[in-house]
Amino acid sequence: MRKKGHVRFTGLIFLLMALLAGCSSYGEPTNEGTGNTPAAEEEGEVEGNSPIKFTFFDRNVGDSFDNLVAQKITEKTGVSLEIQQPTGNPAEKLNLMLASNDLPDLMAISRGDILDKYIAAGALIPLNDLIDQYGPNIKKMYGDMLNKTRHTDGKNYYLANWYGLEQYPVFGFMMRMDVMKELGAGDKVNNGEPFTVEEFVGLLKSFKEKYPTIDGKPTMAMTFNGENMGAISGTFKGMYGIMPYYETGDELKSDVRDPKYLDMIKFMNSLYTQNFIDPEWATIKTQQYEQKMASGSVFATTDAFWNLGKPNTILKEEAADQSKKDESQFYPYNVVAPGVDPQKTTFGPKNSLGWDGIGITTTNADPVRAIKFLDFLASEEGQYLMMWGIEGTHWDMKDGKHVPRPEVLEGFKKDWAGYSTETGIRKWTWTVKNGPGSDGTPYDLVGRYETDAVAKLAIKNLADSSFDTALYDNFGPSGGTPEAIMQTKVGETINKYFPRMVMAPSEAEAVKLYDTMMKELETAGLAKLEKIYTDNYNKRKELWN
Repeated sequence: MRKKGHVRFTGLIFLLMALLAGCSSYGEPTNEGTGNTPAAEEEGEVEGNSPIKFTFFDRNVGDSFDNLVAQKITEKTGVSLEIQQPTGNPAEKLNLMLASNDLPDLMAISRGDILDKYIAAGALIPLNDLIDQYGPNIKKMYGDMLNKTRHTDGKNYYLANWYGLEQYPVFGFMMRMDVMKELGAGDKVNNGEPFTVEEFVGLLKSFKEKYPTIDGKPTMAMTFNGENMGAISGTFKGMYGIMPYYETGDELKSDVRDPKYLDMIKFMNSLYTQNFIDPEWATIKTQQYEQKMASGSVFATTDAFWNLGKPNTILKEEAADQSKKDESQFYPYNVVAPGVDPQKTTFGPKNSLGWDGIGITTTNADPVRAIKFLDFLASEEGQYLMMWGIEGTHWDMKDGKHVPRPEVLEGFKKDWAGYSTETGIRKWTWTVKNGPGSDGTPYDLVGRYETDAVAKLAIKNLADSSFDTALYDNFGPSGGTPEAIMQTKVGETINKYFPRMVMAPSEAEAVKLYDTMMKELETAGLAKLEKIYTDNYNKRKELWN
């Protein structure tokens, strides 16, 4: 690990003395958040944008910090970075660094067990005082999120990225729009109204009756990606409004105890026994799934809408009428279970707490410069720089709004990964916030500024099904504990029985399998785990209040 000899030792001594003395000149943040510090008393000025280099472990990106955006960030802050990211398993590298105390200056760690392990080991410093003194943009942008990302001791050890609740859909019932029109559902393909179960089942039945074969090959009303059980169950749970946990009284239970879960299993089983579901679905791999979806012989599936990108591209290219090629794609729709309020469907689980935690390690010799660096990135200027690029080069301000240059949008359409690497746009997503900036343009240029026809309809049909899962975040037992082994066993048991229940020969057999599953879950320790869920839930509510 690199030595920190470049930091001025005398400056650090002076800074420590000033802080201990309560010197007010250090408590005044800058307006711009660009790293400039107020003038110090007697001893001269504390370093502002003077060059400094930090090591930064990023579990996601290992590119060198030298592209155009990186250069502009360094110009603005004086900070250059040596990015560290393993070619193998990031978790293994993180555990090794923690065990050896061979830590970089800054870290972007996936939220959850490994981040909690770093905090428990004292490897990350608390940020509260630093944010109070040097983080005006952090406080402004994160707001109450800082309260929600506190550790159990009440302190903040990291800044989240991709934080904040975004009304954006995830799962949906994906159906071919052109086929829907042929089957008589043309009035509902674009109007944003949900489908009832009767309407949806009617479409599946009509498809099988009208198209028993296509090009001489048997058709399938529905198929699924057997490698993505979460998307399958997530979509069907969504239509029933099933939450991540089943709340009953003062207790938090597994969602499989929700009475609506068994209703969901019965419905899925009815689709299977009516031959609407591909009998091979449980063993289908992603590549096979994409091939089936692109073949033209499948009417519907359940998935996150962005997972159908490849099949939809092929379907458009092979559309007989190129003037209507967009209609040949799979689009996401809201199907609502009987007795469920359409406004309470749960197709869009979104965690406002974000994906990663960006922290400052205890080996960082200049945490003040580090927090100022993060404060700039968290600012609106920093957000647009990371996600849009450089003003006058990649975008322009017109009539008070950020406007991307056409060549930038085209560059991402042609080669997302290559163009991002070349320019640095959207390469670094530290401290990035979901949603729009003050002028209404989204911070996420590539993902939100221009949406294709499928994404636009997804938003229209399913955006109001988004809900915040933050309150239930990371409620399971701590890693390495006996209860963690129980959690693994419980998950494996549910995964084992889920396809069996769906493909049972009858509803009675599906219910019997469900009862057997619940007995095995009890033996595996589900009740003990639910006490942990409930305890963590109550602690979370108390912490947030």
